[in-house]
Amino acid sequence: MSRVLVTVGTDHHRFDRLIGWVDRWAAAHPEAEVLVQHGTADPPANGTTAVMLGYDELVAEMAAADVVIAQGGPATIMDARSVGQRPIVVPRLARFDEVVDDHQVAFADRMAAKDLVWLAADEDQLHVLIDTALAEPGRVKIPPERGASAATIDAFRAVVDPLTDRRAGRSPWRSRRPAGPAAG
Repeated sequence: MSRVLVTVGTDHHRFDRLIGWVDRWAAAHPEAEVLVQHGTADPPANGTTAVMLGYDELVAEMAAADVVIAQGGPATIMDARSVGQRPIVVPRLARFDEVVDDHQVAFADRMAAKDLVWLAADEDQLHVLIDTALAEPGRVKIPPERGASAATIDAFRAVVDPLTDRRAGRSPWRSRRPAGPAAG
């Protein structure tokens, strides 16, 4: 039996759009075991549900899943990758009151451009990506990215810093000087 894990992260905003998309896929695929961590959204009618999962339980479920579907938060994406999953990502959108701004869109776009995630922009695309991942598991299973090596940190910075610096109107993180008294 195929195992699909869906997580909306820990944001207090509802993510009904993703839950509905997944619920309709699960209804059409009763042979799949679907676990949905739905947060503040109403639970789906299909699959097993949890409002929240503890961190260790969530990461264990990610590792055991055949497919991980996640909101576009950096921590969630990196957790999935840490256990050998290339997640299917649906970024939260501000226009639907799923998040305060569209930072997840920019981050998910960058991650998808580097082939670190699969990005689903609509329900049909999400369903195709789930079906593809289940039919071709080698495309979503990756070597686990364990530990915060210097190379991993630099790669993460290369994706995140331009996004946060542009939003905040600051220079890149690596060029910032530490706070404190000036050396004299």
